[in-house]
Amino acid sequence: MSWFRRLRSAFALNRPRSPDPVELVSADGLGVGRAAYRPSVLLRPANPVFIFVSLLAALVLNLMPWGQATFVPDFVALALVFWNVHQPRRVGIGAAFVFGLLMDVHNGALFGEHALAYTLLSYGAISLHRRILWFPLGAQALHVFGLLLVAQFSSLLIRLWVGGSFPGLSYFAESLVGALVWPIVTWLLLAPQRQPHERDETRPI
Repeated sequence: MSWFRRLRSAFALNRPRSPDPVELVSADGLGVGRAAYRPSVLLRPANPVFIFVSLLAALVLNLMPWGQATFVPDFVALALVFWNVHQPRRVGIGAAFVFGLLMDVHNGALFGEHALAYTLLSYGAISLHRRILWFPLGAQALHVFGLLLVAQFSSLLIRLWVGGSFPGLSYFAESLVGALVWPIVTWLLLAPQRQPHERDETRPI
């Protein structure tokens, strides 16, 4: 059997080596073929205090008088999706449920309406977080648009079930605007993680 092993090893050496998927990533971060989006910088670990403050700030933005306008996105939903995707072990379904109850109390809506919508949103984001991070920001926004639509649709079904009226197609503009601002939200919430511990002009990252 020694001649067979020698033949197999010789064939393995002469066989062209398949390219590494990471090598197929272009300089601008856009993948080629099956290669995925790769960030151009290494990120620091997320600060739990910053995560909590960002969620609280999103809640405050939703509590503003213009938070119920048609073309104003749901900032709490966007913040939850972001942290569910980037930090699924720290921000999970429990946090989404609590923030949903707070929104129900503020809006005077049917108790549990936002809680259910945010819970479904969080579950979908956590389930797809690996897939979402595989894409550049433009494709991520499409996934976020679908998740926001599911959350809005579930909330609408509850309203219709208790005798509410259909608000019109403009009701779903909130999800569209949320998907459009997703790159901005990502840039803002990832900004603290891009800063190095010690600034050094000679560092490559």
